[in-house]
Amino acid sequence: MDDLKTLIAYSRKNAMRRLIRCLFAENILDRSALSFSAEGKQATFPLKDTRAQLFFSDIALAPADTLVNDGDVVLQTEEGVRQPIHSHQDLLDVLRDSFDFEPSDEGVAGLKSDMENSLSNDAHARQYRQQWNARLAEAIDSHGLDSFTDYLRQHTGTKDAAILLDQWGSLEGHPYYPTWKSRPGLSDTEVAQLSPEFNAQVPLRIASLRADMAKIESMPHVTSYHTWFASNFPAQWEQWKTSLRAKGLDETQWLPLPIHAWHLQAYVLKTFAEEIAAGILITDGPDILTLPTMSYRTMLPVLDETAPLIKLPIALWMTSELRSLQAKSIHMGPRISTVISRILAAENGFDQRLEIFPEEIGVRYKNAITQDDAPGRHLSVVYRASRQAFERSDNGLPITVAALFTRLPGSGRPLFTDLIERDGARATASRVETWFRQYARVVTQPVVAIYLLYGIGLEAHQQNTMVLFSPDGKASSLLIRDFGDGRTYAPLLEERGYHLQAHVQAGILPTVFVDDIEPVRMFVLDAAFLSHLHEMALWLTREYALNNTRMWQVLREETERAFAAVRERVSPQLWEVERKAFIEDPWPTRSLLRMHLMQYSNYRLQHTLTNPLNAV
Repeated sequence: MDDLKTLIAYSRKNAMRRLIRCLFAENILDRSALSFSAEGKQATFPLKDTRAQLFFSDIALAPADTLVNDGDVVLQTEEGVRQPIHSHQDLLDVLRDSFDFEPSDEGVAGLKSDMENSLSNDAHARQYRQQWNARLAEAIDSHGLDSFTDYLRQHTGTKDAAILLDQWGSLEGHPYYPTWKSRPGLSDTEVAQLSPEFNAQVPLRIASLRADMAKIESMPHVTSYHTWFASNFPAQWEQWKTSLRAKGLDETQWLPLPIHAWHLQAYVLKTFAEEIAAGILITDGPDILTLPTMSYRTMLPVLDETAPLIKLPIALWMTSELRSLQAKSIHMGPRISTVISRILAAENGFDQRLEIFPEEIGVRYKNAITQDDAPGRHLSVVYRASRQAFERSDNGLPITVAALFTRLPGSGRPLFTDLIERDGARATASRVETWFRQYARVVTQPVVAIYLLYGIGLEAHQQNTMVLFSPDGKASSLLIRDFGDGRTYAPLLEERGYHLQAHVQAGILPTVFVDDIEPVRMFVLDAAFLSHLHEMALWLTREYALNNTRMWQVLREETERAFAAVRERVSPQLWEVERKAFIEDPWPTRSLLRMHLMQYSNYRLQHTLTNPLNAV
């Protein structure tokens, strides 16, 4: 077992690797100024307004302008002095004057602080991970098995296997975000108590919100929130109803409202003190134990029955924003879920390649007198149905995509190797290619089809997407979740006879677009292609030492196939424009590091990366 000091050193190098990747990807540092050695494994970068340069001892350029730094970083002065750089703080100080803009002192200090917090949390999670993996390895071995996924299939139910993998896979985070585990404001103890990567269990309080002070949005089949809640959470419903009646209150005038335990103590009791005093919100009530999933604030109840997932606001600053649950998300989740469910029924699930966690109901606080929409973003809930996803008869094992990159108990290799190497032998390049072709087909076909035919952008990134795998390790279909911020191009949807009522609110980015499909396209390319499929191609290439572009050639072929599959149903002009955008044009993505350095003065910054499908 590695000690914490060793793990912090690993996490510090991990943070440096992420920072270097992001600085060059966003062209904050001019990519074209990098000078590679003849064999392409070393590089130098000249610092602006000085004769000094940075030397990278082991750095590789992959498709989509992806720079992967695995070696040392050394500052070389014009006098020949070599100064190794071991921390992101020192790296930022050395590089800051070479940025393509002038960040403020506060912006740089904020990034340094958040990265330090992130890597500290990462190291503690890895320390816990060693014990967790040891327990898992022992359990796998005690059943005479070599495969983690075989063990889960044989000795846990589908729901328990899926949530275990989701928590266990919560280690690396967004590939283009250098503060991936930042939890400012939480102590080490609180991080461990609340975070999925620590296999945490978190209670939710079932509070009571006065019914006349709430807005509800639901799918058409949900006709009564009370009836729905009682059906899905029968024990908690009885306890909640009893606690209200003990106060002499009529439960029909109140709504059950789950509140995250930390959010309740750290935020709600203070911020909503007036509502509590006025009898609008009652914060005592029964608790329900839950498992936080990879998204941190989407919780799976610990119940024998398969209960809905519960998405909540939590007043923590994580990956670029305070994690609220806005009116837009409350309203649009059930609306989009309704439309997609109807489309899936009409399209036979796109050859049974696509399923969703439908957002059946959302509830938020809205004061009936002041009509103020703002406070409700911290006092709200969305429920996602999970029974269809988890109670399966097709032997599909749902694995959250980020977990595929997590290193296995025992071998320390990525989880995807367990799925590819079913016979226990290291896979050949041909076998890896066959596996990835099927994987890419399963992702691209439904994602491209629902976008081109209906204008619906699925945010199929590593955290929102589960891939179902058959017992032979092959991908079979997709399970997508989180539709509150989903983007839709209304003209295409309406051409096919569907309508999506938009949520319009001043200052809030809309999710239903009428004039331009570009924001929807960007959503799809950024989530499904860059953050997900490109990352899988990158990891497979590195793990199996493959030809540097072969996986992207396969991805291009499968993307072409996905476009060809719907060509006859799409207008020729749209088809040509979108095919070019996906396969030839640069890919747009959010400038997350630049936003952070600019202290989020602009949430809509984007940049482009060389299209890896066009370069092969």
